[in-house]
Amino acid sequence: MPPSKKSAKKARKRRAAPTSSSGRHPLSAGQWFEKLVALQTRLRSANGCPWDREQTHSSLRTYLIEEAYEVLDALESGDDAKFAEEMGDLLLQIVFHSQIAREEGRFTVADVIREVHEKMVRRHPHVFGEKRAMNAAEVLKNWEQIKAEERRARGISQTAARDEDKTEAKSLMAGVPRGLPAALEGYQLTRRAARIGFDWDDVNGIFEKIQEEGSEVRHALGTMEPSRIEGEIGDLLFAAINLARFVNVDPEIALKKTNAKFVKRFRAMERLAESSGRNLTEVPRAEMESLWETVKRYEKGTAANATSEAAGKK
Repeated sequence: MPPSKKSAKKARKRRAAPTSSSGRHPLSAGQWFEKLVALQTRLRSANGCPWDREQTHSSLRTYLIEEAYEVLDALESGDDAKFAEEMGDLLLQIVFHSQIAREEGRFTVADVIREVHEKMVRRHPHVFGEKRAMNAAEVLKNWEQIKAEERRARGISQTAARDEDKTEAKSLMAGVPRGLPAALEGYQLTRRAARIGFDWDDVNGIFEKIQEEGSEVRHALGTMEPSRIEGEIGDLLFAAINLARFVNVDPEIALKKTNAKFVKRFRAMERLAESSGRNLTEVPRAEMESLWETVKRYEKGTAANATSEAAGKK
C-alpha cells in the first residue's frame, strides 16, 4: 500500500489478526507466510488493489529502503511490538517483489527462500560440513573465500560474458551494491578487505591517516580546484569510515544517530529563541552558539540525572 495508507493498514492488521486464548497467534510461521503470499497475490489480481497492480520493481525501490530504515529505528526504540511490525513491513516488500517476478515468469518467492537457504548451508561448512572454524574471524575469512569461489563458478558458467566482467566477478570487492549509501558502501568495502588481513595494525594508524587526509584537504582548498577538493574530502571521509569499522561501529547507523541528535538540538535552539519572542533566523551568530551550548549542557544534565536515578533504583 502507498505511504498515505500505511498507518490505517497497520491498524487493520492489528485488529484483524486472530489470536489464541494464550494471546499468541495459533498458526505456524510457514502458514502465516503462505497467507501473506496469497494476500499479495490477490492484491495484484484483476479484482485486487489498483495501487498494488500499478507497482513495478523500480517504483518499489523507495519503499524498500524506507522500510529498512524504519526497522533500524524500531530496533533502537526498544519497543518489541514496533520492531516486529516493521520487520513485517520489510518482509512484505520481499513478497511484493517476488510476486511481480512470478507474474513475469522470472522466479518465485520459493526460489528466493531456497537460494538463501542453500547459500547459508554452503557458507557454513564449519556447521554443516567437515570444515572447522576456531573463532568468528576465521568464520568471516572462510565466508569470503567461499563467496569468491561462488563468483568464479558464476563467471565460468557465463561464457558469453566479456573478459573484463569475468575479471571483476573474481574480485573480493564484487557483490557490494553500488546503490548503497556511500558510508555503508565504504564500510562494506573496507570490511571485506580487512577479512583477508588488509587492515591497520591498530587504531593509531587510522588516526594518523585522518590527520594526513585533513592536511591534504587544507592544501587542496588552497588550489581552488573543485575536483581536487572533492577527492581529498572523499579520502578524509573514507578514513573516518575505516576508523568506525575498525572499532566495530557501523558508520551509516552512527551518522544517522548524529543527524537525529543535530535535528533535536537545533529544534531546541528554535524553541529557546521563540521563548524570547524571536525567530532563530533573527538571532546573531554568536548568540546561536550560546544557545547551542545551552542545549548541550541541558542534555548532559538530563542524562546525568537519569543515570543517578537508575543507580538509585538498584
